[in-house]
Amino acid sequence: MTVLDGARERWVHTGGVELCVAELGDPRRPTVVLVHGYPDSKEVWSEVAGRLAGRFHVVLYDVRGHGRSTAPSPLRGGFTLEKLTDDFLAVADAVSPDRPVHLVGHDWGSVQSWEFVTVKRTEGRIASFTSMSGPSLDHFGHWINKRLRRPTPRRVGQLLGQGAKSWYVYLLHTPVLPELAWRGPLGKRWPGILERVEKVPCGDYPTASLPSDAAHGAWLYRDNVRPRLRRPRADAYAHAPVQLITPLGDAFLSERLYDGLELWAPRLTRRTLPAKHWVPRTRPDRLADWITDFVTATEDGRSGAAAKGKYADRFGGQLVLVTGAGNGIGRATAFAFAEAGARVVAVDRDAEAATRTAELCRLIGAPAAWAETVDVSDAQAMEKLAARVAAEYGVVDVLVNNAGIGLSGSFFDTTPQDWQKVLDVNLWGVIHGCRLFGRQMTERGQGGHIVNTASAAAFQPSRALPAYATSKAAVLMLSECLRAELAGRGIGVTAICPGLVNTSITATAHFAGVDATEEKRRQQRTSRLYEMRNYPPEKVADAVLEAVVHNRAVVPVTPEARGAHLMSRFAPRVLRRLARVKPPL
Repeated sequence: MTVLDGARERWVHTGGVELCVAELGDPRRPTVVLVHGYPDSKEVWSEVAGRLAGRFHVVLYDVRGHGRSTAPSPLRGGFTLEKLTDDFLAVADAVSPDRPVHLVGHDWGSVQSWEFVTVKRTEGRIASFTSMSGPSLDHFGHWINKRLRRPTPRRVGQLLGQGAKSWYVYLLHTPVLPELAWRGPLGKRWPGILERVEKVPCGDYPTASLPSDAAHGAWLYRDNVRPRLRRPRADAYAHAPVQLITPLGDAFLSERLYDGLELWAPRLTRRTLPAKHWVPRTRPDRLADWITDFVTATEDGRSGAAAKGKYADRFGGQLVLVTGAGNGIGRATAFAFAEAGARVVAVDRDAEAATRTAELCRLIGAPAAWAETVDVSDAQAMEKLAARVAAEYGVVDVLVNNAGIGLSGSFFDTTPQDWQKVLDVNLWGVIHGCRLFGRQMTERGQGGHIVNTASAAAFQPSRALPAYATSKAAVLMLSECLRAELAGRGIGVTAICPGLVNTSITATAHFAGVDATEEKRRQQRTSRLYEMRNYPPEKVADAVLEAVVHNRAVVPVTPEARGAHLMSRFAPRVLRRLARVKPPL
């Protein structure tokens, strides 16, 4: 049984066709209309609809000629944007006659929804529009014309790039062949193609109507693409707030296609998603969260209100967990994600420090932030934390394993107890985090990212840091191995190697082989050296966000860390000689 099996159904007559309309949720609540793309039917939205139904009145309908809706006769000329707009208005009038609806479109559902939200006759009927993987044909036409009129190498490259991505559009304009393919071998193989290439989970989608849906839907392209691209409307301005969700791995549409969209949609909120084209099936949780936030903001009169951080379009609404968040790099990282609109779980063994970080995250811009207390070296405590986070907040989108301790001293002065402690926190803490939260990410099947804080000491040997450097080198190699294993699951893994950063780790570092008085002196001296270097943890936090956005493998942060990383690859003998130098402590 699928989500839509329990939906209320009705039939709406419009323009000589009967549209099959499904409804979920309370009709007294704001209405969200989900419009599917090509070659889909309304069932493509079933996962998203089920998540929205608890908050909204959710409406889905099969576009004419798709699913259980009837097809126009003749097919030619029966799928124009004007007739699709008639269909939308008929559905909106039937399901929400007295209130404007919130519109959500994917692929061709988004293409036609751009028409709905930019023509005069729909003004007042649309409260907001969320677009994904489908541009306005008018905007696309102007985008092409601008690059043809003023060609530059970059613009020509953009045209050629999008032209290559649009290969299927040319094929769909050929007569008869697309229909034969869809009703024959392509229709049979399509579910397997989606599962293999797009990582779409198998299940109730696609439906048995796929071959006829795809054959009829070819007329969406034939009736609209060439006429609109040749003569794009000059008045295609959105009269409602727009949320644009761009899958970064979309094989059919370039990100550059939406350059300058603010001109056409002044009340625009941008979101990006590390996913492929069929996000309603692969990322339903993220879409439902963003749609809910946008619709709620619009209903509250806050249309377009969103976090204003540098990466608000990327991390807004995501769940980020940071260990060692009570101070230093961990706290700065939590703040950076909060500024980008992420929900933050601040984890630290110091309950008061974790609570303070969470409070400040909420003030900075996080829509929600929570404090959790745990010792990352405690396997059972970490298991309980992972279960609690999943149950109360959801599956983590970004995990930052940052908790760590410092240890200095010669190899022979370092006791087994010293080794045990530094490896338990610096290495096993990372292992526990990756194992528990990484498994939740893989089981969810919607991607994610893991950031592990290593150190420049991971590739820079030192006679003063054998235990610490060993723990961080292990974190670096663990990250590289895990990155290889999780690449096929859409989960990135990054090792951050900060270098000399002005944090409190130096004040609490243990110095092996000396008494308490000498240890205190060395802690103070090391802290002064780091203060003189004065490299702020906020720069490391910025590097963390950059690394997640660009899915980088190893990120040395400070200039000395970058230099040591280069030397480890091209001049390792120099590093080995430097390692012999006794530190001035």
